[in-house]
Amino acid sequence: MIDLLVAGGGPAGLATAILAAEAGLSVTVVEPRAAPIDKACGEGLMPGAVAALAAMSVRPPGVRFGGIRYVDGAASAVGRFRDGQGLGVRRTALHAALSTRARALGVVRVEARVEAVRQDDQGVQAAGLRARWLVAADGLQSPVRRLLRLDLPPRRPARYGVRRHFAVAPWTDLVEVHCAPDAEAYVTPVADDTVGVALLFARPAPGGFEALLARFPRLAERLGPPVTPALGAGPFERRVRRRVAGRVLLVGDAAGYLDPLTGEGVRLGLLQARALVRCLVAGRPQAYEHAWRRLTRRTWLLTDTLLRLRRSPLRRAIVPALRACPRLFDAALDQLAR
Repeated sequence: MIDLLVAGGGPAGLATAILAAEAGLSVTVVEPRAAPIDKACGEGLMPGAVAALAAMSVRPPGVRFGGIRYVDGAASAVGRFRDGQGLGVRRTALHAALSTRARALGVVRVEARVEAVRQDDQGVQAAGLRARWLVAADGLQSPVRRLLRLDLPPRRPARYGVRRHFAVAPWTDLVEVHCAPDAEAYVTPVADDTVGVALLFARPAPGGFEALLARFPRLAERLGPPVTPALGAGPFERRVRRRVAGRVLLVGDAAGYLDPLTGEGVRLGLLQARALVRCLVAGRPQAYEHAWRRLTRRTWLLTDTLLRLRRSPLRRAIVPALRACPRLFDAALDQLAR
């Protein structure tokens, strides 16, 4: 019998597989998509995520960045990391680096879908395989979570995202966040001649990516020609009843998600993976629920606060306030980054 079956071969799933294999467990990853897997995301890894990857001997190629610049009209504010640097990295490059490390540790990959889950006191049956434990790392839409009826209704208006890459040399060593009344644009350097632009918004606009980008005219003027098609994601919010259901544990986006506003999705997924494996190795799988809540509490609170501010009349005061208190901005960014 396999020790651990992982449904989903994205960053959270591969990190879980890597950490479990390092702990001496036998691991199989079930993933229907061909590698490398792409996803609509901001592609900016915070210093904490970079350090977590390095601890797993995963070092993807990318472009270092030193902080965040928020831009709202003519106002802007810069916050810099106090410890370490972030990394702008194509999602496909991140996936390739994680996959290489997983293969080196003997992780088996099976191209299949998990369409049913059966479990008893001794193990779990899924995708024609039997394992002691099943980890659902199958993303926002998580078929495993749906099969187990763990979804709760959302509480907030739906938000969506779309990402595209443009041929232009990065003009700063920062990730830029451009703010509009009903959208944000995240600009991340991912190569010497390429930036990624991820747009977050509440209501899809006729005209697709170009119409959304037109809400940020100053940014649009700086960009070169697009070099990748637009790739979308959402709605984002996913509320989950619990992260442990018998011998099935949820990790990453499948375990619950609020919004990519703070850019911490990968970092949280890596931390959750480490906590999950530690709980399994210690023979205390039920402790993972508490660990998940402890790891995500601060980010969820901050993200919820920012979403509320984005919908309030105070929105236009956020960037001037950050500019007026640069030390506070740096300190907050440092806490977020770690």
